[in-house]
Amino acid sequence: MAVGPCELLIVKFPGNNFKGEIAPALADLARRRTITIIDILFAIKDEKGELTIVEMKDVDGDGVADIVAVAEVKGAIGPDDVDEAAQVLEPNSSALLILFEHTWAAELTQAMRDADGEVIYMERIPAAVVEQALLEAAQA
Repeated sequence: MAVGPCELLIVKFPGNNFKGEIAPALADLARRRTITIIDILFAIKDEKGELTIVEMKDVDGDGVADIVAVAEVKGAIGPDDVDEAAQVLEPNSSALLILFEHTWAAELTQAMRDADGEVIYMERIPAAVVEQALLEAAQA
């Protein structure tokens, strides 16, 4: 069975003002099988710099999930990933860590394998970089 590429995405939220606006978009992508969420958690740093890890379990179709505070990270997102995110978090900020498969690419991956193709290079270019390049090209 072919699997699409997987990606770890870390998004920082200053001021710990995360209100859940992202959950419905993630649920929609998962429902449409564009992505498969492998693991998802939050790293929350309070005003004193104390870190709390919150895992999301059993996300349903409406983006609602059971939320569980954990003392030790044991999922697919590992302690090193959490430590990396925590190092860049200022006090009173948080980060969403999400590991997901690009499910849409699994069929393409299998087709490449069937054609004896082999990926020899792959690079993710951040949306902000592409947006800036398109803006500059439109102004030229």
